[in-house]
Amino acid sequence: MSKFQLPDLPFTYGALEPYFDRETMTIHHQKHHQAYVDNLNKAVIGTSAEGLELEDILAQVSQYSPAIRNNAGGHYNHSLFWQVLSAAPKTAPTGKLASQIDATFGSLDELKAKIKNAGLGQFGSGWSWLYIKYNGTLDVVATANQDNPLMDTQLTSRGVPILGVDVWEHAYYLKYQNKRADYLDAFWSVLDWSAVEKRYEEMIGKLI
Repeated sequence: MSKFQLPDLPFTYGALEPYFDRETMTIHHQKHHQAYVDNLNKAVIGTSAEGLELEDILAQVSQYSPAIRNNAGGHYNHSLFWQVLSAAPKTAPTGKLASQIDATFGSLDELKAKIKNAGLGQFGSGWSWLYIKYNGTLDVVATANQDNPLMDTQLTSRGVPILGVDVWEHAYYLKYQNKRADYLDAFWSVLDWSAVEKRYEEMIGKLI
């Protein structure tokens, strides 16, 4: 059995309609994410990355080939993306995460605007992230291609992602065409803040 496996979605392909359409979700998961998994399993063979956990590969990804970097990032990023989506999402954060968002960004609306603007400002393919910096504070950053804040190539924006928005065209083009802003607005209707809170609590406990 190959080490890296395509995770099951926590919802059916059509469950996020009308915001994310069934056809896009099917292709995105079965074709794009599966390709990252398959190519990563091939790329690590015979390298020092073989046998490592995904997070450990990303933490030292500068040592590896572009094929490992791109496909390890693609596998990690999409796995996190699926985890924070839901057909019946919690629509706003509460507790410690909500307090930290208010303290850092001023309000949830300000955070949403910052994530949207990061996604819109990313030229070409990439991701917009909410992540925990290694000092325990929150920040937003956009990354190109399949990069993410866990990678040691992110010299000024390293940390642990807790929310990521895919702004590759394959994530939205069938439904939204060139209207990336509309897709980013729709994202909030299927983002499950309970999943983001759970990840925040888990990760902040490891960092501080």
